[in-house]
Amino acid sequence: MTDGSENMAARLPVKSTVFLILLALAEEARHGYGIMLEVRERSGGSVNLGTSHLYRHLKRLLDDGLVEETDTTSDTDPRRRYYRLTALGRELVTAESARLKSLVEQSQRLGFVK
Repeated sequence: MTDGSENMAARLPVKSTVFLILLALAEEARHGYGIMLEVRERSGGSVNLGTSHLYRHLKRLLDDGLVEETDTTSDTDPRRRYYRLTALGRELVTAESARLKSLVEQSQRLGFVK
């Protein structure tokens, strides 16, 4: 394992809410409310992020270099801040996805998932 891989492995597992936020930013930059809507949709309505909860996570993700603010502005509200995944954020999503895939495969072998 390289130093980068070891560093990534140390970040696993990713909390499910954080993983959903990262997935919400995987396709395009989004503002806070857009992230909240996308997380709700991806979770089938089971995760409803409040504003303070979302921005607490976003601050940590920004500090960790997993997301960044973009210079995208909104036509309707120029105060909106948009966020996108960084290369490191994409690497973490890939690593966590592989970890989850392995767990699902183990569950399938044991007969818990068809």
